[in-house]
Amino acid sequence: MSTTSTDPIADMLSRIRNAIAVRKTEVVMPHSKVKEAVAQLLQANNFVNAITVSDATIGKSLHVTINNPDHNARITEIKRLSTPGRRYYVAAKDIPVVKSGRGLVIVSTSKGMMTGKEAKAAGIGGELICKVY
Repeated sequence: MSTTSTDPIADMLSRIRNAIAVRKTEVVMPHSKVKEAVAQLLQANNFVNAITVSDATIGKSLHVTINNPDHNARITEIKRLSTPGRRYYVAAKDIPVVKSGRGLVIVSTSKGMMTGKEAKAAGIGGELICKVY
């Protein structure tokens, strides 16, 4: 069986969602630059605790520490917005606000991955990757 997915970001979000559902504190997945950028934004906005990249014999692995063992996860919902079959592009003025600003939307722009708030401030639109709250 192959570990390659047709939508690696959706696979990453599903792994995080499933780990939270069974109260795991850490999840391991194959590494990519896009996944690492999304994970770094989640860490910068205090949705996950830590991110580490480890070299294996075949390829790199991305370790995401969701929360401490004695705490609950800070992610209530994490959802993919743009899919390979239906891309979702928006202009800067049309970037949605999640849960009155308590959540965040991750946008892939020409300047790299950033949150919706950062993209609006920079006046850049792009592809909506996911929403988290």
